[in-house]
Amino acid sequence: MKNSSFRAAIAAVALLSFTPAVSAAPAKGDAPVTEAELAAHIKILADDAFEGRAPGTEGEDRTIAYVVGEWAKAGLEPVPGSATPWVQPVPFVETQALGGTAKFKVNGREIVPGDDGIILTGRDASVALADVPALFVGYGVDGAGQVNADVKGKLAIMLFDNAPFGDKLPRYRERRQMLADAGASAVLVVSNGAVPWPALRESVGGKYVRLASAKPGAPVSGFFSPEGADALLKAAGQDGAALREAAKSPDYKGAALPVTADFTAESAVRPFASHNIIAKLPGAKPDGKAVLFLGHWDHLGICAPEGEADRICNGAVDNASGIAVLIEIAKRLGQGVRPDRDIYFMATTAEEKGLLGAHWFADHPVVPLSDITVALNVDTIAISPRGTPVATIGRGKPAYDAMVREEATRLGRTLDEDGEADAFIQRQDGWALGAKGVTSLMVGGSFSDMKLLEAFLGSDYHRPADAFSDKIPLGGAAEDADLHVALGRAFADTKRWPGTAE
Repeated sequence: MKNSSFRAAIAAVALLSFTPAVSAAPAKGDAPVTEAELAAHIKILADDAFEGRAPGTEGEDRTIAYVVGEWAKAGLEPVPGSATPWVQPVPFVETQALGGTAKFKVNGREIVPGDDGIILTGRDASVALADVPALFVGYGVDGAGQVNADVKGKLAIMLFDNAPFGDKLPRYRERRQMLADAGASAVLVVSNGAVPWPALRESVGGKYVRLASAKPGAPVSGFFSPEGADALLKAAGQDGAALREAAKSPDYKGAALPVTADFTAESAVRPFASHNIIAKLPGAKPDGKAVLFLGHWDHLGICAPEGEADRICNGAVDNASGIAVLIEIAKRLGQGVRPDRDIYFMATTAEEKGLLGAHWFADHPVVPLSDITVALNVDTIAISPRGTPVATIGRGKPAYDAMVREEATRLGRTLDEDGEADAFIQRQDGWALGAKGVTSLMVGGSFSDMKLLEAFLGSDYHRPADAFSDKIPLGGAAEDADLHVALGRAFADTKRWPGTAE
C-alpha cells in the first residue's frame, strides 16, 4: 500500500467522523432492503478500479474510504478511544515463492519429482535443507487432536482431508502448523485432487500472507499431488492406499520411510499492514452488552497471470455482496428507531488468507469479547433467489436458535435444518470469534440450497468471473438483509434478549 494514498484515505475518513450522526426517526418498521440498493454497492466495490480489493493495495484504500463513507452517512461512529478511528491496523508478512527444488533419495536412488508432482514454498528468503528423513504422518494428529509422531527435524507427509475420527479436530492448515510447532523441517500436504493441480500451483505459487505475530511455519512447506505422493511411496516400498487406510485409526503413529530429502527454496518476503474497518452505533439504552455484525471486505486482487484478458478477481459475490448488506443494515438501524444496545459493524481484512483479520480482532478486540452477545457474519450472500429457506451456520444453542426461528418466521421465511451448512463453519470469520467463546452465527439462504452454492463454488468462485452482473441473484440477499436487520433489533433489545443465553 502506498503510504501517501492511505494517509489521504484516512484523512478523508477522519473528516467523516465529525459528521453529525443522523437522528433517529420514529418508524413503524424498517423499509425493506431492495435489490437495487445492494446492486449499487456491489457494482462499486467490484469495479476494476478497486483492483479486486487485495489487502495492502490501493484497492484497500478505496474500499476503506467507500465503506466508512457509507457507514458515516448511516449514523455510525468510530469506536471511542481508538488511536486509528474507523480502522484497526493488522500487521502481516507476505511471502511469494520465487523457485525451489526437491530431490529424494530412496535406497541410494535419486528421485526428482516434476512440476506435476510437487509444489514447494519456503518460509524465509532463502532455505536449503539436506538429508531430511521422511515420515508419513497420515492426518498428523491422533483422536485427541495431538501431533501423532516425532517429526522434529523430519519431513512430515500429511493428508489434506479432515480426519475421519475425533470431534472437531483441526483442519489441514492448523495441523500443518502443529507439525511445524513440533519441529518438522518440512511439511508436504498430499492434495485430495478436489482443487485442480494447475489452480493449486497458481495459488501456492502466489503470495502467501500470515499475521506478523503468527508462529512461523516449517522452513519448507508445499503439496504433493496424489500421484506424486503415491509414486514416492511406491519407490519406498510402501502402498499409498494401504497407508491412507491405516491412517484412519485414531491411534495411528505414522510410518517412517526409507527416504531422505534435499530442498532449496527462494522467496520474496515483505512486511505490510492492512486494516479491519470497525464502527459503532451507540445504543439508546446501553447495558454493557453489544451486537456485532461482520463480513470480510477483501478478495484476491489481481489474480490471473499477465496476458490474460481479465486479470482481476473482483469478488462481487464473495464478498462485495456481504459488505453491501452490512451497509444497508447500518442504514436501517442507524436511521430508524435506535436499538437499546450498542451495535458494532466490522469489515474484516484477509479472510481469504485464512480468517486472519477476524483472528486479529479476536486476539485484540476493540470491545471486550465478553460484551458481545452475538456476532452475525455475512458472507457470499448473493447466491439464492427469494423464497429460499434459512440455514444457520453455528446453530446449536437453543435460545439463539429460537430467536432466529422467531424472526425468520415473522418475515415469512422457512428454516432449513438439514445440517448441510454445518460443513462451512470453519470456513468463515465467525469461526475465529467462536474459538474465543463468542456465539457466532451465519444466517441466510446462500448456505441452504447446496446445488446453487456448489454451482457457484465450481464456476465463478475465486475467479475473474465473479464480477458484477445483472445475473447475480439479489432477491435472496435482500431477504437475508431484512432478516439481519430484524435479528439486530431483536438481539439488541434488552427486554427481548437478556444478553447471554445458551
